[in-house]
Amino acid sequence: MTEASEAPIRADDAAIRGIIEAIAAGNLAQDAEAIAQYYAPGASIADLAPPLQRRDFDRAGMQAWLDGCGAPVEVATRNLVVEVAGDLAVAHGLQHTRTRTRSGEEAAWWSRVTRVLNRSQAGWRITHEHDSVPFHMDGSFRAAVDLEP
Repeated sequence: MTEASEAPIRADDAAIRGIIEAIAAGNLAQDAEAIAQYYAPGASIADLAPPLQRRDFDRAGMQAWLDGCGAPVEVATRNLVVEVAGDLAVAHGLQHTRTRTRSGEEAAWWSRVTRVLNRSQAGWRITHEHDSVPFHMDGSFRAAVDLEP
């Protein structure tokens, strides 16, 4: 591959990383609308909150969760890998979320996040997102939110 043919891939990689950073900024600002703009209509979402899967970004549910936190929600991504093939991209890595409960207790956890994005006239938009935490397989079935990379 030549330098010229790699340039569009680098630009796409930077654009997708920018979206992930903008979503983190939307969490910090506690602004669900700022986050929602990066999701395509009908996106398939399997995040930490029930149900197992839904269609479309839940603006009202996200805003209610953000408003229910006792502090801004800090989101940081680690080990992010972005793979682009034409108008399709996959971004996956580990995500650390930290905030406070309404009663002031610190809440923090690592999760695994995979996002599939499609390029349209509106730019890159998330069409599928899967966020999960592992669970202890010792019979307790407790979420393993205490793990660190």
